[in-house]
Amino acid sequence: MLPAHVNFECPDCGIPVYCSEDHWVDDFEEHLQICDTLRQINEDDHDLHSGRFFPEFSYPTYQIEEAMINMTTWDTLLYSREFKAIDNERSLRQVTKLLTYPITIGSILHELSPYNIKKGGRLTVEGLKSLSALRYNLHPQKSGAGPGIKGIRPKSPPVRIFVVGARAESSLPRDVWMQLVYLFPRSDFHLILIGPESMTNRDDEFPLPQRTPSNPFGAIVEDRISPQLKISTYVEYYHNLHKVGQFYPYDPYFDCFMLFHPGLGHPAGSHEWEETLPLLLETKVPILSTGYTNFDMERDVEWVKEKSKGEVDIILEPGENRFRSLRWDLNDLDPQDVTCGNWGVWGFRGKRYEARNML
Repeated sequence: MLPAHVNFECPDCGIPVYCSEDHWVDDFEEHLQICDTLRQINEDDHDLHSGRFFPEFSYPTYQIEEAMINMTTWDTLLYSREFKAIDNERSLRQVTKLLTYPITIGSILHELSPYNIKKGGRLTVEGLKSLSALRYNLHPQKSGAGPGIKGIRPKSPPVRIFVVGARAESSLPRDVWMQLVYLFPRSDFHLILIGPESMTNRDDEFPLPQRTPSNPFGAIVEDRISPQLKISTYVEYYHNLHKVGQFYPYDPYFDCFMLFHPGLGHPAGSHEWEETLPLLLETKVPILSTGYTNFDMERDVEWVKEKSKGEVDIILEPGENRFRSLRWDLNDLDPQDVTCGNWGVWGFRGKRYEARNML
């Protein structure tokens, strides 16, 4: 029988998944395994377009430093960060769909991170070394700075987070990215979004800036979001920027790479990372990566290990992300393919060797 277009809508989940009712009946037992999830996806999409007011998208700002943040689960984080009470699961799914991006980064870099070197904590010894360097600047001691000339104190440069292969995360509302800043109230951040798709869904910002001698890669710079946050966007491949030393030098105390769903090992996209991976490892700074599913993440891990030829240190063991999106997503090209944003997270770094005294 020749393939046919999807043309039958399941009466339970409301999503077209089969070409005919007969095929739906034949495969009913298999479909039941994901039917409830598909219905949830459908209802969440309708909720977004319902026109209702979304109180869950009203985010808190700074809070007193004595109020410690609890990063055990989404519930404890939202409570300790004083979010408005979210009293139903649908609102929780909607808000975590966006917050998963900044909170995934923050939950790993923060000194109160749920990932540690205890049994089951997934953080490796090499990971502790890398994150300790970053945390030294993310949680500085009070300097005594204040308003006026007498309050001026030396300040560390911003921590740079390079989001390589940026797509959807580049179009997030800036209030969402500010949630990362609020986790580290004494630190400054420079978020650098890099990738050929980094301006997708940002049509109101076109045309892109001209490439000039002073701005050779046409960077879009947003420096008035907050005194503590600056965002730069480069519609360019990372390896092209690396080769000309655009961000050189790299400092393990101030730099970190983040790859959201990079598809490193995906057959259709791995070739785009062939040239980039060695350059990322060359910097010797932490590289964090997420995956849509466990299969997607493990495929990336195996690809990195194969291509790096042993020149890689795992700093965070692969596993489920505590701050994954609670909202499921549907692959429009395959209704049976159900994923969620940042389901899993892991980390690696170019291999470091201890200096030895040969005398």
